[in-house]
Amino acid sequence: MAIPFPNIDPVALSIPVPFTDIVLPIRWYGLAYLAGLALGWLYMRKLLATARLWPGAAPMRPEQVDDFLLWATLGTVIGGRLGFILFYEPSMFIADPWRVFAITEGGMAFHGGLLGVGLAIYLFARVNHIPVLSLMDLTAAAVPFGLFFGRIANFINGEIYGRLSSAPWAVDFPVSMLLPEDKPFPGPRHPTQLYEAAMEGVLMFILLRWLTHGRGALRRPGLTTGAFLIAYGVFRSIAEYFKEWDEGQFFTTAYFSEGMVYSLPMIALGLYFWLRSRPRQAQTASA
Repeated sequence: MAIPFPNIDPVALSIPVPFTDIVLPIRWYGLAYLAGLALGWLYMRKLLATARLWPGAAPMRPEQVDDFLLWATLGTVIGGRLGFILFYEPSMFIADPWRVFAITEGGMAFHGGLLGVGLAIYLFARVNHIPVLSLMDLTAAAVPFGLFFGRIANFINGEIYGRLSSAPWAVDFPVSMLLPEDKPFPGPRHPTQLYEAAMEGVLMFILLRWLTHGRGALRRPGLTTGAFLIAYGVFRSIAEYFKEWDEGQFFTTAYFSEGMVYSLPMIALGLYFWLRSRPRQAQTASA
C-alpha cells in the first residue's frame, strides 16, 4: 500500500559554463529558496498597496520592499546555515570550521534563518526609519511561501523523512537516501516533509491571510508576527512527532526532539507579541 518515492533528480538543470568544462548544477532546493523569496517579495508589495489593511498610510512604500529583499535573502541564507551548524551539527564546525561555507553540501535550519531574518528586519527598519513591528508583520505574512517550497525541496532530496509507518500514504524512500543508522530499517515512512509543507505553508498562509484581511491584524503591530510564531511552533512540533529523530543530537531524547525544544521559545515569544499588540494610530505618511 506504500507510495513509491518519485525519485526526482535533486538537480533541476545543469548549465555549462562557456569555454570551460565546468557545469553549474541548479538544484531544486535553491530554486525553492528563489521562489519563496520572489513570491514573498511580491506579496509584501501587494499588502502595502492595499490601503484598507492599514490605519491611514502604510508603514513603508512598496518599492522599499525591493531593497529589503536583499537584506532578507542574506539573513535567511547566513542565519539558516549558521543555525544548522550551531544548533544541529556543532561537532561538524568544531572538527572543520571551514565546512560552514560548504553550502552546496546542504544543511539549513529554519530557526537559524528566522534569527537571521529577524536581525535583517531590525537593521533595515532602523536604517530606513520604518516601524520594526510592522516590518516583522509584513515579513511573517510572506514567509509561508518559502516554507512551502522549502519543504517540497526537502521531499525531493529525501531528507528529514519520517518514521516507519503502515499508513496508506506512507512513502517508500530508497535505502540510499536513508541516514546510516536508518539503513538497516528500510520500508514505508511518513512523508513528514509534505506534512510540514501542508501545515507550515498552506495552512499557515490561510491562517495569516484570514488575520490580515479578515481581522485587521496589520492594524495591530506584532499580532501577525505573534500568530506566525505560535502557529509555526505548534505545526513544527506536530510534524516532529512523526519524524525519524536523531538521538545523537544534544536535546533529543526518547520523548522529544531538538526541533520541539527549539519551537518552545518561538511559541513563548509569539504569545508575548500577540498579548502586547495594540492598534496603531492612523497616520498620513510612512514612518
